[in-house]
Amino acid sequence: MAPIDDAIADLESQEPGEKLVLAEFARKWGVSRATLSRRWRRVTGPRSNGYAQQQAISPQQELELVRYIETLTERGLPPTREMIRNFSSEVAHQQLSESWVTRFINRHEIHLISKWTSAMDRTRHLADSESKYRLYFELLHRKITEYHLEARDIYNMDEKGFLIGLIGRSKRIFSRRQWEKKEVRASLQDGSREFLTVLACCCADGSSLPPSLIYASAKGAIRSSWVEDIKAGEHDIFVSSSPTGW
Repeated sequence: MAPIDDAIADLESQEPGEKLVLAEFARKWGVSRATLSRRWRRVTGPRSNGYAQQQAISPQQELELVRYIETLTERGLPPTREMIRNFSSEVAHQQLSESWVTRFINRHEIHLISKWTSAMDRTRHLADSESKYRLYFELLHRKITEYHLEARDIYNMDEKGFLIGLIGRSKRIFSRRQWEKKEVRASLQDGSREFLTVLACCCADGSSLPPSLIYASAKGAIRSSWVEDIKAGEHDIFVSSSPTGW
């Protein structure tokens, strides 16, 4: 891979929101800052664009790959860059480079977009739709009116399960149309995980109950290491356990 392609791949791998100083990346990879800036802004392309590796798979095969990525996105399974590299290498009957993936995404930027995302459980994905949210809030509004509820009577309780030993974020390639329409913004995972759960309960009048921690413990015991950082009189919190951690 040419140094300029290494620099572009390095820039692509950065976390969203990070300050990107092109001069630092240019020094790191020994390339011209002006060239790197033009490439990063997609004013020019790599010299190899017209040569063999761009033709590693045909234009028709590239369009089929774009359609496949759109299908995966629709299913909530947007592929990673490595997955796209594997797909295309299989079709090309040769190992393609990371820079080929970058150029492929750039060539089809009308249809594809690269974004960092966190995984979403399949069951949550099935329940996550605009129509269901609308029906819920319409029902909630009717009940508040029907029973003359005041803010002090309304509480919201939610839980957050912390993933233990799992990587929560990865860069995925989405169908641009589905991303921009907010149809798909996360990749799915199978939901198999060990939970440490935090419970929070807030009232509509602005007050709240102390939070709760639920640890996973087959016998229901509380380990001293779980509570050693909780200071009596300073931290108002409930701690318990269950076989599942929720």
